[in-house]
Amino acid sequence: MSSAVLDPSSSSPPVSRSLPAALPSQAMAVRATITELASGRATSLRATQAGVLRVARGRLWVTRDATRRRATEDLVLAPGDSLALAAGERIVLEPWDAQGAAYEWAVADAAPLSR
Repeated sequence: MSSAVLDPSSSSPPVSRSLPAALPSQAMAVRATITELASGRATSLRATQAGVLRVARGRLWVTRDATRRRATEDLVLAPGDSLALAAGERIVLEPWDAQGAAYEWAVADAAPLSR
C-alpha cells in the first residue's frame, strides 16, 4: 500500500513527515502524516482514501469543494479541530495567520503499522 494519502495539487508541496498516530474511535491501525504549511502558502489536496485532517499547530483556513450533498464551504480550524474527508474529496487550505500551521492526515489501514 502506498503511504501517500493526500495528493497535493500545488506547485510547491508542503514538507511532510510520517508517524504513527491513533484515532480513539477506531480499533484499526492508523497511518498519519504531519505537514508543516508556511504562512502565505496555500495548497490544494485530494484525499485518495477516506480519513481525518486534524490541526496540529496554528489555525487553518479550509475550503471544501462542493458536492452533490453540500455547497462549497469555508472553515477556520483551530489546533485540535478535525475534519473528516471522503475518498476523492478536494480541499484548499492555508494558514490563517503569519504564524504558519501544521496539520495531520490520518487514514485507517487494514493491517497493523510496522516500523
